[in-house]
Parts: sequence; C-alpha cells; structure tokens
Amino acid sequence: MNGISGLRWQRFPKETLRRLFDAVDTDDVVDAHVDLPDPIVLACPDEWIERCYALCLQFWEDGVTRAELMHLVEKLLRNEGLSADDRIQYKNIRARYKHLRFAQRLYGKRHRSGYVFDLITRVMGHLQDAFRGGQRGAVVRQGLKLKLLLSRPVWRMVRRGLIDMELDNEAGFIAHQRAEITRLKKVMGRTMFAGHQFHTVRKIISMQVSYYDTLRSFGPNEHAFRMSRFLAAINGLMGARHDEMVADQLSGRRDYRTPSPLSTQTRTRLETLVTHYPL
Repeated sequence: MNGISGLRWQRFPKETLRRLFDAVDTDDVVDAHVDLPDPIVLACPDEWIERCYALCLQFWEDGVTRAELMHLVEKLLRNEGLSADDRIQYKNIRARYKHLRFAQRLYGKRHRSGYVFDLITRVMGHLQDAFRGGQRGAVVRQGLKLKLLLSRPVWRMVRRGLIDMELDNEAGFIAHQRAEITRLKKVMGRTMFAGHQFHTVRKIISMQVSYYDTLRSFGPNEHAFRMSRFLAAINGLMGARHDEMVADQLSGRRDYRTPSPLSTQTRTRLETLVTHYPL
C-alpha cells in the first residue's frame, strides 16, 4: 500500500507517528492553564511544509485500510451494532481522515481538500452521529453512501489525488493562516451563533490544532506544543458543546440552527488568540 507514495513523499519512523497519534488523540482535551507563546511565530519554510504533508499522508496510510473501514460499515448496515473496541477503531480512522483533510487545506496550493475525500470524511461524521444517537434510518442512509464511496475504483482515485497533491510555498501558507484568523476575528464580532456559524469557528480552530499537532510530532518544540495545547482547549470546549447541539437536534429538544452565545471560557480563549495573533 505504501510503495507508490513512498517514491515521492518522505517516510517517518514509528516514534514520530506515535507522537502524532498521541497529539491527535488529545486535541480536544482542555488543559486548565496553558499560555500562548509570545510572540506567535508564523514562519514555516517550504521543506517543513513538505514534511508536514508527508507525515499527515503517512499517518492516514499506515492507520487506515479500506477493508477494516468497510467491515465496520457493513456491521452497522446489518444492525449488529459496534462494540466498544469497534467504536474506538471507527473514531481513530475518522480522526486520521480529518487530519489529512486539514493537511490538504493547510499545505495544498489551492488550500482545499479533494471533493471526494472531503465527502467521505463528512459522511463518516454523519454516520457516527447516527449510530451514537440510535437513528437507524440515518445509519442505513449514511452507511450505504459510505459503502459506495469506499468502492475500489473510488478508493484508488482518492489515493492517487492525495499522492499527487501540489503544495504551496511559505508565503502562501502564511497568507492562508492569516486569512483564517482574520476571518475568525470578524466572526467573533457576533454575540449569538447559529449552528452553522458555530461550526465555522470550530473548523478554523480544529485546522489550527492539526497544524501544531503535526509540527510538534517531529521532536521537542515548545512553541508548537504551547500553540497545540492552547488551541486544543478551545477545540475541546467547542466539541463538547457541538455534541450537545447535535444531540438536541436528534432528540427534537432544540433546533441546530437556533442561535446561542458562546460560553465565557470559549469566548475568552478565542479573543486571546485573535488579539495576540500577528496579522
């Protein structure tokens, strides 16, 4: 499976991959006391952009097999349910998809994820929400979609696109980072957030977490570690709130689109980030 991509992209030792897994596995854990580095450094030379993407690609390749994911989908379609271990496996596979999707948006020349890869990642999320919420109809609909997207021709096409990814240079990467935080700063002018607006903020933060999670995995890097943990706290707070919003929608208690304010903790941390970010 890894031979073709290994001809172009650098490969990393198991220890590097383990550090990335540990970082991703805790990227929604809220540390009580983490300060931003001062200053926040945006520099990321071209060779580091390439290393970051290569690591994210290997993280996906080494941790995801079509057969394992298809097995989980088919269990759900047969209404067998997933064991605790199955659910952890599904969660970890989806995390690797999400991490590589962010890598495409961060490091790619167009700063966009591939359409089909993005669709697979989103359908996996919808399927997870469905089986967590006991929504049998949604499980079947999303499971059949995912099964189609995991067909061998689609799998080969998606993988080829990942290997052929064209990367941006340092100037383009930094411009994209600043544009994302500028967008976040603008959105923070709101006092109330409907579901899609809340989700937009969370996506910006999650993508930033993924970058610093990757960067810190290459070895000791205090700046990347502090950025990672500060952003992870926001990601965790927003993730917990998003789970509540989805559960309320599925149960009929509250429409996902109903505007509500950010928690004080979340707003304070977001405002600290946009205030200190070098725009």
